[in-house]
This record gives sequence, structure tokens and C-alpha cells, in this order.
Amino acid sequence: MDSNSGSKNNIGVLLVGHGSRLPYGEDVIRELSQMFKEKEHYLVEIGFMNISKPSIPTAINKLAKAGVKKIVVTPVFLAHGVHTKHDIPHILGIEDNHEHSHSHHEEEHEEIEYDGEIIYTEPIGADMRLVDIIRDRVNNAL
Repeated sequence: MDSNSGSKNNIGVLLVGHGSRLPYGEDVIRELSQMFKEKEHYLVEIGFMNISKPSIPTAINKLAKAGVKKIVVTPVFLAHGVHTKHDIPHILGIEDNHEHSHSHHEEEHEEIEYDGEIIYTEPIGADMRLVDIIRDRVNNAL
């Protein structure tokens, strides 16, 4: 019996996207989520800051109903900005100082019904694996 598989069932992963009226970003987050699920076998949900569905609270609540004890929230953003430093932590209820928040998401009143641990990670950032993708795009364009 794989002792890791039982613990992975107690951990939920939430991939957070920005949200848009156009479908492209949402499609990428859904595809990344599926690829991650196939590779890691965690309970994975996606949530969006605004416009797109499901919202961050809806996704957290879905993981909570699945019985996870810990949720790792990863913003699928390249770099930190107002959304990753203030808006998303505010939505998650883990930010102390809300004065810089400029929330424009529609789900502002939706409650998170989860009392487990939430771990908020860094955004994607500068990574050599991204350089490889950029190199491939440039070389394929030539």
C-alpha cells in the first residue's frame, strides 16, 4: 500500500486564475489542472478571482466538502502584483492588511466554509522551465 496516496486524499490543491470575459485564460487553467491531476493525483480544483466561474470561495468550499484537511492555493500568475499580494489573500481570509485591496470580483459576498489549513504559495515566477518554453516558441517561429 502506498502510504503517500492516503495523505494526498487529505490535501486539496486550488489553482487560481485571474478570470476574464474571454475563454482563453480559463481554458489554460482547466488544461493545467487536468495535467496536474494526472501527474500528482491530488484533489484539484480551479478558482478565479473575478468574472470566470467557479470563484475562489466556491472552489475552496468544494474541496472542503470533499473532506480535505489542508488546501494548497497556487496563483497561476507569472509575478506578484496587487491580486496575488492583496486581493487573493483577502478572499482567502489570510491577509492582515486590506487597505491596498481593490477587489472587483463579483463573488465578494460569498463565504468560505472551511476551517482547515490554507497554504498560499508564490506565483510561478522566473523559472528555467519557462525559458525552455520561450526558446521553443522563438525557434518554432523561425
